[in-house]
Amino acid sequence: MRESAPRNPNAPGKGAYVTVDPIRHINHIRAIIELLQGNTRNRLLFVMGINNGLRVTDLLRIRVKEVKTAKAGAIIPIRESKTGKKNILVINVAVHKTLNKYLQETELLDNDFLFKSTRGRGAIKSGMVNKLIKKWTASINLKGRYGCASFRKTWGYIQRTVYGVGYEIIAKRFKHSSPAVTMRYLGIEDREVYNTLMNDIE
Repeated sequence: MRESAPRNPNAPGKGAYVTVDPIRHINHIRAIIELLQGNTRNRLLFVMGINNGLRVTDLLRIRVKEVKTAKAGAIIPIRESKTGKKNILVINVAVHKTLNKYLQETELLDNDFLFKSTRGRGAIKSGMVNKLIKKWTASINLKGRYGCASFRKTWGYIQRTVYGVGYEIIAKRFKHSSPAVTMRYLGIEDREVYNTLMNDIE
């Protein structure tokens, strides 16, 4: 009788909710972008994901015709697949630059999914995106748990810690019920609270 492999004590139980991390440092973000130079589709997925704060499932539903003529600063209306609520995709300068390069190097039709699978005409699946981001973060030796939600969390975390955007605005973007929910969602560490308390007021 074959012995079963010992269970990893750090692995989540079946059906357990796994909390993933944001990518917390700009240099790690740049390292992944550099890593993806040879794959313009994946590079666009990463850049668009960390620049918009949208769920991956909503990014994967975008079709070429919705964005192919978009200029920097364009606002693309979408409807969230999870909530059915209206939302927007914004084409900022970073996304615009990466999008144009991708479209120039591919032969996609207007009705094709922007992030088309290499197998068939459908979009890549969220499960594959989950595997990809785990692979990318592992490739740069980034410790932590990463998955689809890391795109969204990275946007919020960087907006907060690098650009100083308030939790109220980030919560509105995420459609959270309160800034406290957003703070927990982003996994804001005690270090940020400590640094805030070290700000002198005199």
